[in-house]
Amino acid sequence: MTDRTTQVRPDRRADLAAGLARVRARIAEACAAVGRDRAEVTMIAVTKTYPAGDVIALAGLGVVDVGENRDQEASAKAAEVAAAGAHPRWHFIGQLQRNKCRSVVRYADVVHSVDSVRLADALGTAAGSERDRPLEALVQVSIDGDPARGGALPDSADPDRGLLRVAGAVAGAAPLRLAGLMAVAPLGWEPERAFARLAEVAEGFRAVHPEATALSAGMSGDLEVAIGYGATHVRVGSALLGMRPTLR
Repeated sequence: MTDRTTQVRPDRRADLAAGLARVRARIAEACAAVGRDRAEVTMIAVTKTYPAGDVIALAGLGVVDVGENRDQEASAKAAEVAAAGAHPRWHFIGQLQRNKCRSVVRYADVVHSVDSVRLADALGTAAGSERDRPLEALVQVSIDGDPARGGALPDSADPDRGLLRVAGAVAGAAPLRLAGLMAVAPLGWEPERAFARLAEVAEGFRAVHPEATALSAGMSGDLEVAIGYGATHVRVGSALLGMRPTLR
């Protein structure tokens, strides 16, 4: 097995350790402020644009959950990390095209961005042919209900994009396991407004799917607010890894 600590410079590993300590402290304080158990909240390290060495180093520091949003980058990175002997739990959190499902299900443990019946069907088909265990799936919900944005639509009977239609397609696919909801605060919305709305949607959703308790919400700048409104998974990039390299 490759020594994980040799994959990054010592100063980079120290920076990652410091960032991790700060984020963990923020999550613990946010949980304490609203009377939640810290164990209820999973931190996902969002490593898009960062090298595999950072993932290997984070795994050595005890990080279990890693998030990516582009298949081309994520598939290569997951293979490199596995070759180095690190085996984090991979979360695919970006917009997913149906023609990428077969690739994503080969390395992802969780997909956060199912937002249509057609995508749920394609993901279920791919998971059934490529995996020997169910793939966890979260339905991405549109907080503002704008059909032009990504996300299933609450309070809608749209046959492809209605929230309960999408959730039903996931729940009805044997190769998938409906885990819960994911959302991103819409541009121009204050986090308090966005996550209060998400909490309302989640309450109604769980009345229909009580087993689907995961709520993926909150990022580096608003994770405290998201935790206050029930987030079980927070997706943290820059607060943990520093400013992102420029995409080429």
